Amino acid sequence: MPRTCQPPRKARRGTWTLRPKYHQGYQLMDKNDVYSFGVVLVELISSMPAVDITRRPCEINLANRAISKIHSNSLHELVDPNIGFDSDSDVKRMVTAVGELAFRCLQAEKEMRPCMDEVLEPLKGRIASFGGGEEADVATPIDDDARLLKNNNQPLGSPVYVADHHWESRSTTPNTSE
Repeated sequence: MPRTCQPPRKARRGTWTLRPKYHQGYQLMDKNDVYSFGVVLVELISSMPAVDITRRPCEINLANRAISKIHSNSLHELVDPNIGFDSDSDVKRMVTAVGELAFRCLQAEKEMRPCMDEVLEPLKGRIASFGGGEEADVATPIDDDARLLKNNNQPLGSPVYVADHHWESRSTTPNTSE
């Protein structure tokens, strides 16, 4: 095959959250972020990685698994049992709303997905209602960074900070390189 006809190999790295049709033409669209955010939402409520080759073939991709479970009204089978979905009605309501939003974000056809503004609005409302507040105070990344730096005496990259914190990895990739 001539070199110009081959898809870029590097494009395949780290793209497990991209919409399915990206892998057919390797073109980024304006709603890729929405699809990717849907995958992240499902990762949050399920505590599962975006891709797991130990799952059934049709569910290796977490997005496919989520669509299937939510479509068949089996969200409870997708949700991490440790978050209290079955025992806390507030958690169940919140997780159900997040699952429904993820379902909308994970639609294969971009026209069926909401825009990012439509994704943010229900999240603001859920954050406010869950926290008991009237309005959602969504922090900016700059606010988060400032808060982290203010509350920490050691710089994040310092040897003292790294040595004093226990870092746990659930990666399925071995730590060694060959």
